[in-house]
Amino acid sequence: MKKKNDILKKIRLKSCSYILTNRLFLTYVILAFIGCLCLREFTIGNAFTFKSMITELGLIIFIGSFGYFCKPNKQYRYFFICLCVFTFIFMANSIYFTFYTNFASLGELATLKQAETVTGSIFERLKVVDFIYIFIPLIFRHIHQKLKSSSYYNYLIKIEKSSKMFLGTFLVGFAVIGLRFAIASSSDFSRLAKLWNRESVVERFGILLYQGNDVVQTLTPKINSLFGYEDALELFNEFYINEPEKSSNKYTNVFEGKNVIFVHMESIQTFLMDLEFNGVEVTPTINKLAEEGMFFTNFYPQVSTGTSSDTEFTLLSSLMPAASGTIFVSYYDRNYITIPKLLKEKGYYTFSMHGNNKAMWNRAKIHPLLGYDGMYFEESFKYTEDDVINLGINDKLFYEQAMPILENIESTNTNYMGTIISLSNHSPFTFLDKYGELNYSDIFDVINEKTGEKETVTTNFLEGTAVGNYIHSAHYADVALGDFINYINNSQYFNDTIFVFYGDHDAKLSRNNIEYLYNYNKETGELLEEDDPSYVTYDSFDHELNKNTPLIIWSKNKELRNKINIKIDDVMGMYDVMPTLGNMFGFENKYALGHDMFDKNSEDVVIFPNGNFLTNEIYYRNSTGEYKILKENIVLPEDYINMYLEYTDKRLEVSNAIVVYDLLSKKALSDAKSMVNEND
Repeated sequence: MKKKNDILKKIRLKSCSYILTNRLFLTYVILAFIGCLCLREFTIGNAFTFKSMITELGLIIFIGSFGYFCKPNKQYRYFFICLCVFTFIFMANSIYFTFYTNFASLGELATLKQAETVTGSIFERLKVVDFIYIFIPLIFRHIHQKLKSSSYYNYLIKIEKSSKMFLGTFLVGFAVIGLRFAIASSSDFSRLAKLWNRESVVERFGILLYQGNDVVQTLTPKINSLFGYEDALELFNEFYINEPEKSSNKYTNVFEGKNVIFVHMESIQTFLMDLEFNGVEVTPTINKLAEEGMFFTNFYPQVSTGTSSDTEFTLLSSLMPAASGTIFVSYYDRNYITIPKLLKEKGYYTFSMHGNNKAMWNRAKIHPLLGYDGMYFEESFKYTEDDVINLGINDKLFYEQAMPILENIESTNTNYMGTIISLSNHSPFTFLDKYGELNYSDIFDVINEKTGEKETVTTNFLEGTAVGNYIHSAHYADVALGDFINYINNSQYFNDTIFVFYGDHDAKLSRNNIEYLYNYNKETGELLEEDDPSYVTYDSFDHELNKNTPLIIWSKNKELRNKINIKIDDVMGMYDVMPTLGNMFGFENKYALGHDMFDKNSEDVVIFPNGNFLTNEIYYRNSTGEYKILKENIVLPEDYINMYLEYTDKRLEVSNAIVVYDLLSKKALSDAKSMVNEND
C-alpha cells in the first residue's frame, strides 16, 4: 500500500512539475484543441467524436513539439504563429461552411475573387460564431504577457532540456496519431484519400489533418503530373471500354434539326410548385410549363462549391464537378466535349446570355472554350441601378431585352443553341421591395378564451423569415418567366425551338428554415412538437431529398409538345441531361457519365460530389453509411449498396481524372481509341 502511495505521489509531483514548467505549451494545446471542437460543433454539429479528437490532439502536440527547439523565451513566437495559422483555418472553414455547407479547399482559393459579386449573400449569412476564433491568439498573447511579467521564462532557461522535451513531446504526438490510424477502417482511409466527402473526413480525422491532406492532394497533381497522368489515362481507358452500348427509343432524333434554348432558373426548387397562398400559386408559370411539356419530377443538380457554375458544366458536359476547386476557375482551360461544341459540328450558332458581369465565375474565359460563339452579358443590356436586383439586371427587364436579341439570332441563323441564365432569385432574397407583392398571410378562426366568441385572425407568419423571403423571391422570378413565355408565344419566331427549363441548385436554406414552412403553428406562433398529430416529419434525409429542382422540356409548337407531353418520376441527375437530349437531337458524347433517361439498358442513379447516391429505391449518405428506403415493402439485394458505392466511386474517380489531367485532349482520345481497337 505504501509503495502504491509513493508511486502516486511521484506521479502527482511530476505532473505538477510538468504543468508548472510547460504552461505556455499547454496553453497552446488547450486553445488549439478548443478551436477544433468549436469548429466541428458550429459546422457539422458534432464536436465530441473520439476519432477526430485524438487526431487533432495528436497533431497539435506533434506540431507543437518543434517549439522546443527554441529557447523558452522564444517559444512564444512559434506557438503564436501556429495558433494564428490554426485560427485562419478555423475562420476560413467556418465562413466557407456558412456559405457553401462544405469545408474549404486550397484548390478553391482562386474562387475567392468571385466574392466581390456576391457580397450581399456573404454578409447576409455570416454569423458571430464565424469570428470567435480570433480570441484564440489574443488569449494566448495575454497569458504570455502574464508569464513574461513573472519569473517563468528566466527559470525555464536555467532548467529546460530542449532536446529531451522535443523528443518526448514529439513521440507522444506521434503515438497519438499512430493510435488513430491503427483504429481507422478501410472506408476511413478511402474517404481521406479521395476527399469527395469533406464533412466525413473532418468528422473522422478533424479539421487539421483534413486541411493538410487537402494541401497535399491539391499540389500533388501539379508537382507529379506525369505519373498521375499515366494512372488517370489507364483508369479512363478501362472505364470506357466497359461502358454498355446505348439503345435507341421512341424519342431518338425526335428533335433533330430543331433549335434549343436552355433557361437556367436560379435557385428554383421543385417543392415551390406545390405551394399556394390565398388561391395564388407560387410558381404558376413553371406549373403550366410542367403540365404542357416533359416534366422530370425527381431531377437533382449535382453541385459542389461551384454552385451555378457546376450546374452549367455538368449539364453541358455530363461530367461531375471537380473534387477540389471549381471547373470554371481552376480547370477552365481543359478540353471538354460539350453540347455547344457538338451542335456547332451540325452547323448551329451557339450563345450564352446573362444579366451579370461576364467575369463572374470566369465565364468570359470558359464560355468560349465550352463552345459558345456569342456572349450577351450586362454590357448588352440597358439598365440603371434601380433596375438591379442583387447581382445584376432584374429578370423582368432581362427577359424583355433578351427577346429582340433572340429574334435576331433566329432570323440570321439556320439553327442555334443558347443558354439564358436568370439571376433575380439569387440569395440572400432580401430585395423584397422590388419583388412585387405575394400575399402569404393566413386567415383562420379562433375562440377568444375570455369571451368565448369566435374571432377571425390574420397572421403573416412567413414574413421576414428566410423561407418566406425565398418564396417571395421565387414568385417574382416565376412571374418574370411568365412574361418571357408570353413574349415567346406572341412572337412569330420560335416555332422550331425547344426550351429546356431547369433549376440550377437548391436555395441553400437550412433544414430548420424549411421545416418552419411545414411545422409552424399559426395559432400559437410556435413550432409544432413531434407528438402533435399535425407534425410533419422533416429529417435530414427529407431535407436532402427536398433539394430537387424542376427540369422541363417544352415548345410553343403544339405538335412538338404533344410528342413529349409526359411526366417522368424516375430519379435523374444533371449529368443525364446531355445524353437524354443527345438522343433527341441526334448528337452523342461517348464520354458522358450520365445516361439517356429513356435508354432501357441504363440504370437510374444520381451520384453526388460528396459520394452520396440516390436511386429509385434509396438515398444513401456516404459520410455515415446510413440510408433511407424510398419505397414501402422493398427488400434490397445483399450487395445492393456495395454495388452502387462502387458505381459512385468509379464515376467520381473517372470524372476527376478527366478534369484534372485533361484526358479529353487529342492525345487522350487517340490513346483511348487505339486501346479500344486493339481489344476489338
